[in-house]
Amino acid sequence: MRETIAVVGASADPAKYGNMAVRAWQEAGWTVYPVNPREEQIEGLTAYPTILDIPGEVQVATMYVPPPLGMRIADKIIEKGIAQVYLNPGAGSVELRQKLENAGIEVLEACSIIAARMMRG
Repeated sequence: MRETIAVVGASADPAKYGNMAVRAWQEAGWTVYPVNPREEQIEGLTAYPTILDIPGEVQVATMYVPPPLGMRIADKIIEKGIAQVYLNPGAGSVELRQKLENAGIEVLEACSIIAARMMRG
């Protein structure tokens, strides 16, 4: 099965990290689902209003939203059954990490753009 990732806070602006992440994970060969309620398409991909709107399984989520918004999205991540979440710099908080870990989700406090580029080789 091909790896799948939701980029929460994906952006249509190529200068923003939420856009760079979409491109980095595409280049690493992953199926990428941009999540942004204000966009219809990002980098040629359908953008979804929420994680729960994504059809099928999503294995990983990467967060590019501030912690208060991340806390509200965490319940959707848990409901979707996502196994692993990247909390990128500025997106994490102790409360968010604990909420996700208490639900059995592996939390990585790291830049997912760098992770994607490392996978690409």
